[in-house]
Amino acid sequence: MKKRAIYIYGNWKLQMTSAEAHTFMQELLPRVAESSTIIGVAPPYTSINAAAKCAESTSLRIGAQNMSEYPKGAYTGEISSVMLKEAGAQFVLIGHSERRLHFHEDDQMIHRKVKWALEEGLTPLLCIGESQEERDRGMTREVLTRQLGEALKGLSVEQLSKILIAYEPVWAIGTGKSATPEMAQETHQLCRTFIAEQFSKEVAERVPILYGGSVKPENTSSLMAQADIDGALVGGASLDVESFAQIIKNAEDY
Repeated sequence: MKKRAIYIYGNWKLQMTSAEAHTFMQELLPRVAESSTIIGVAPPYTSINAAAKCAESTSLRIGAQNMSEYPKGAYTGEISSVMLKEAGAQFVLIGHSERRLHFHEDDQMIHRKVKWALEEGLTPLLCIGESQEERDRGMTREVLTRQLGEALKGLSVEQLSKILIAYEPVWAIGTGKSATPEMAQETHQLCRTFIAEQFSKEVAERVPILYGGSVKPENTSSLMAQADIDGALVGGASLDVESFAQIIKNAEDY
């Protein structure tokens, strides 16, 4: 039996207006009011405040999908960690594969974002993952340890205790493919072992590592049953109240 909590977080990506977020939250909250799982959603910037207002006086956490690497300045179109907190965000996704791929975010930028999030009291949800080509070439360990090592470089044990990690195989995001529970466990264990080597075994045992990549109600229980999988970062299925609520229930019942 795992001693760590279970997290189910939804990433809404470029979907959900403020009005849609309000409706979604009103439907979801009664369904998960008694849940022991730690639940969160990451709406688009403009819907964060609407979702946060709905979640007031509940345990549901609201996050952001990205943030600037800078705290302020002449960076047109950017949103800082302070602004996210003011809007109602409690956590922020950093290093999602879509940011790395489409917006060319590198490991050094992601490291700066992690540090600024921690500085302002936002919980970083650090996303890592390898592509299909990298997996086929046997580079999974190399890619993941590089991404982890660069993002966590120079952080204290106290700072690491405030971070969540999400392993998202790039080949499984939005493709309908999902790593088998055994494949996911093997990779999560790899990540936890690396953290133990860089910090300590005790620290590594406390860090929550979530799985992301075509998570559905049907595969939630088998994923959560794995020793080193502490939850899920859910994409498309988090946009449907019924599916998301079922994922949360299945995570509890595994």
